[in-house]
Amino acid sequence: MAKQVKLTAERRTAVGRSAVRKLKATGAVPAIIYGAKDKPEALQVSRRDITAMLSHASGENILVELEISGDANRLALVQEVQHAPVSGDVLHVDFHAVSMNEMIEADVPLEPTGIANGVKNFGGLLEQSLRSIAIECLPRDLPDLISVDVSALNIGDAIHVRDIPLPAGVTTRLPADLTAISVLAPTVEEEPAIAAAEAPTAPEVIKEKKEDPEATSGSKDKDAKK
Repeated sequence: MAKQVKLTAERRTAVGRSAVRKLKATGAVPAIIYGAKDKPEALQVSRRDITAMLSHASGENILVELEISGDANRLALVQEVQHAPVSGDVLHVDFHAVSMNEMIEADVPLEPTGIANGVKNFGGLLEQSLRSIAIECLPRDLPDLISVDVSALNIGDAIHVRDIPLPAGVTTRLPADLTAISVLAPTVEEEPAIAAAEAPTAPEVIKEKKEDPEATSGSKDKDAKK
């Protein structure tokens, strides 16, 4: 299950580019929380804390208990994180407020485990059509990922959504017959056709016949004797 972590946050009253620049100069990151039945609220969190939390996350879905000063703690999912294109520093964080008693929707990575028999012994190719699964569950049941054993698959076999073992409390609305993982037959490379045509015969060059100097000389001698 997704690990719930705590993160300290403060309300943010100043908005705009200049306010954000001043905020970043203090080592803080602008954030916002929205969702549930409350209005969106501007927050700020420590850059060091949010960076550490993201680096230690075990999955893509991070469940956070926000400790907002002067207010009750709020449960939220990290919805989106904006990073600087060059340095990779966190620029902004979106939190989606959730309730422990209300169903949430999330995309959870699908992880194949084992080596398919058709791949190991017959040279097949494992094709993963679904990289993640759209699920519904309560926040406490949110998994980091969903694993499926592919070791029994032979060439031509497939695992469909209905075959994926979902954790307790987790459901999906994806079509049951949707293919998630399959084993394809090995690709056979065709040998390039060798042209059997013979190279064209070069035309024969007829050279001018040279006169034999001795024969010419002898002819002239005979004419002289006459």
